[in-house]
Amino acid sequence: MTGAYTVGVASPSSIRFDPRVARRLSRFVAAHPGLSASAATNLLVDEALRGEDHPLVVFRDGPAGRRARLVGGPDVWEVARAVRSARDSEPDLDAQGVVELVSETTGVGPRLVRAALEYWAAFPDEIDAWVERADAEAAEAQERWLREQALLGR
Repeated sequence: MTGAYTVGVASPSSIRFDPRVARRLSRFVAAHPGLSASAATNLLVDEALRGEDHPLVVFRDGPAGRRARLVGGPDVWEVARAVRSARDSEPDLDAQGVVELVSETTGVGPRLVRAALEYWAAFPDEIDAWVERADAEAAEAQERWLREQALLGR
């Protein structure tokens, strides 16, 4: 891997990295099979720019993939899911009431709940996809458990 990369934008741009940055980028690419140096650069720059706009959000790898996470807290999608649940269970609550309810039930401070809401508002498709994935996995687990119970005669 060289020290210069072309980043896919409206027109190609050449970027020169400090050798230490290039080595770290190379390690990141090696740890993420299927991700080219160009795609990794694009991903990391996008995440850095998102972090500038949402300073309480960081990005981390996990078993389910790379996702937005609150600093010192859960994934953003987990807070979004809790907000949806609070809205469904208490439809008459105002915005402040929803934030307080989510904070009380999750243990996530109101400041972080608001940070998750701000990120979710900026990137709704991304967060909604994570919530839908989690809901589908929970439904599958419930179905599997019910089948197991039926097999056990319960």
